[in-house]
Amino acid sequence: MTIRDQIDRDALPYALGAIGLGIASLIARDFAFQWQPVPQTIPARDLLALASGALLAAGGLAAAWRGAGLARLILPAFYLLWVIALHLPVVAAAPTVGNLLGVAEILALAAGGSVLADERGPKWLPLAARIAFGLSALVFGLSHFVYADFTAKMVPGWIPLPLFWAYATGAGHAAAGLAILSGVKARLAAAALAGMCASFVLLLHLPRVIAAPDSRFEWTMLCVSLSITGAAWLLRRILPR
Repeated sequence: MTIRDQIDRDALPYALGAIGLGIASLIARDFAFQWQPVPQTIPARDLLALASGALLAAGGLAAAWRGAGLARLILPAFYLLWVIALHLPVVAAAPTVGNLLGVAEILALAAGGSVLADERGPKWLPLAARIAFGLSALVFGLSHFVYADFTAKMVPGWIPLPLFWAYATGAGHAAAGLAILSGVKARLAAAALAGMCASFVLLLHLPRVIAAPDSRFEWTMLCVSLSITGAAWLLRRILPR
């Protein structure tokens, strides 16, 4: 088997997003902003940030390599730890849609990446991943409606009717979530969701990075969006056609 055969092409967006996040953390010696809300007061925070960055980069490499075995689950396990240790306490303290969105984004990464377990995972894992990702997509849609004005401001200026696109993409997220949860056209829905998220990467985040190449925040948004794209694309593997 050649090196090319060992690369899981379906996992590349998911893996590259994590590698990018890891490199950004290593360079800045810091965590990934609100996506990784580690308290400023935690002991040895700089060292933990470096360890987190290294784990993200290594996990991304493992996720893309078919022969990495259980190491391919480093990323989804790490993301699930973020949900439990970092995001759920934030939601418990302030149960807003914005904080719930933080849970949903990282939970989607954990759910999509769990597909890499293949036959090594427990029998209940595919159903759990499907439910977690479907619910996350519903939260994505809800956030577009609740924060429609903010979402519209993110639409590139050359695209007309930004508020329409804020609502339309919110409806797209919600429809995909319902399809994934119900099993009706679930595989198609996950592929369409991945395509929509990929359009965010190409039309929104990549131009913002090009315009501000020194902005770690813009790079982080790009990598998170790419990771979510990859998670949706991976989820297709366990969904009925």
